[in-house]
Amino acid sequence: MNGGKTFLLLMGMLALFGAFGFALDRVMGTGGTYMIIALGFGLVMNWVSFFYSDKIVLKMYHAREVSESEAPELHTIVENVSRRAGIPKPKVYIVPSELPNAFATGRNPEHAVVAANEGLLNLLSRDEVEAVMAHEIGHVKRRDTLIQTVAATMAGAIAMLAQGAQMSMLFGGGRRDSNSEDSGPGGMMVMLLMMFLAPLAATIVQMSISRTREFGADRAAAEYTGNPAALASALRKLEGYARGNPPDMKVNPATSHMFIVNPLSGISGGGIAKLFSTHPPTEERVARLMEYARSGVRT
Repeated sequence: MNGGKTFLLLMGMLALFGAFGFALDRVMGTGGTYMIIALGFGLVMNWVSFFYSDKIVLKMYHAREVSESEAPELHTIVENVSRRAGIPKPKVYIVPSELPNAFATGRNPEHAVVAANEGLLNLLSRDEVEAVMAHEIGHVKRRDTLIQTVAATMAGAIAMLAQGAQMSMLFGGGRRDSNSEDSGPGGMMVMLLMMFLAPLAATIVQMSISRTREFGADRAAAEYTGNPAALASALRKLEGYARGNPPDMKVNPATSHMFIVNPLSGISGGGIAKLFSTHPPTEERVARLMEYARSGVRT
């Protein structure tokens, strides 16, 4: 099922690049040149997204792989949880950031990575760290990681298209081919729509990928650890930190859906903004976990 959604995301990204090239051709009156270039670039982006999106995300956050001698307790946690989940042990990375958070990436369980921020390791107890790592391993086991990282690349590509539309409006809007009937208001309207709707499209992509998967990974963590209350406690602490401190603007919004809690939730606001959140409400996640704790979770 995830494979089908990944394919749709890749095709959607290609279509977006093609639409951008088509709109640019209409504005500039270039007769298809930009659409060919955009489609070619879209194909390259698809290839990079499938094979290298995980490496891009790790490099973006300066994540560093750590050995067992450097982080013995974290390695032990990841190894034990992976064994319970029945998957190979992922590589272990640490992100040099005081923002407490974590994410997983990789195109399949055989090429998976779990990454913990330094701030998370400093803030949480051992049981809470184990619960967070179990959540991320739940994503790996459920093969969410590929579609999450592809979605991050796609969201970044959409943002790039929006910026391209703005630049075209500023510097290319007046260069029209007088022989082309399509290079006037119609093309400008398409560019305006892309400029204003692209950020919304990126958020919708992230939201559709992340929200239901977070509940699934939460349940998996409860099963792997047998301690759903530990994850509930960790989520409360992480959410409280994110809301009580200035947002870490080093976080790329295109990747915010990959983290266990939204690292930008301090600026997400309430009301209608919650409808477009990349994560389900933390209080709802905590309520489900506490229900698992009361009723027991079958592994």
